[in-house]
Amino acid sequence: MKRKILVLEDEENIRSFLVLNLKRSGYEVIEAETGEAALEKYHANQDIAVAVLDVMLPGIDGYEVCRAMRAAGYQAGVIMLTARTQEADKVTGLMNGADDYVTKPFSVIELAARVDALYRRVSGSPFSEEDVIKSGPFKLNLRAREVLKNGIKIELTQIEYGLLKAFMENIGKALSRDELLEMVWGHHYVGELKIVDVNIRRLRIKIEDDPAEPSHIVTVRGYGYMWEG
Repeated sequence: MKRKILVLEDEENIRSFLVLNLKRSGYEVIEAETGEAALEKYHANQDIAVAVLDVMLPGIDGYEVCRAMRAAGYQAGVIMLTARTQEADKVTGLMNGADDYVTKPFSVIELAARVDALYRRVSGSPFSEEDVIKSGPFKLNLRAREVLKNGIKIELTQIEYGLLKAFMENIGKALSRDELLEMVWGHHYVGELKIVDVNIRRLRIKIEDDPAEPSHIVTVRGYGYMWEG
């Protein structure tokens, strides 16, 4: 199976370096230097597994590309490349649908590890467990990788799906941020724990009746989160 990666980066030297190293890691890389080109190539290659998107671009920036891809139903992985270091900018990328972010200047080894971890997460693997998990109004179909609430499908990214699956497999059990990071991002992930909190916030917006007063994913203060169903 082809392991397709989309790389959006307007600086040719950085893009070429990324492409070379990702190809060495066994990926088929689709390049784009503008947001407009990235969207065109995404629509022509809907089997892309992971998209690496630079944020600071002329015209359509990386945030807009991510939003457009999510609006078009893209559910695979998105990693944002950003030269910005402010926490708010990182959160903005995640809230716009990204799964991870890497701050420039970055180590290619680190980025490759992030891509590998995200690819393993979103590409899935054959399931050995039962096909469906039910909890309250939710039904998680493991083979279709879809979630229904009161019979209505909820569109989730693969990371959001992974979090929900982790919770629904551990109903009533408090899960620490470290445990969630291991379960969803994998033990090779080298990022920050903050990414767990931001994705939980995004997941709550999609599944809770009132995200400000969550009744399903509750916070365990000083520890992590728990699924109450």
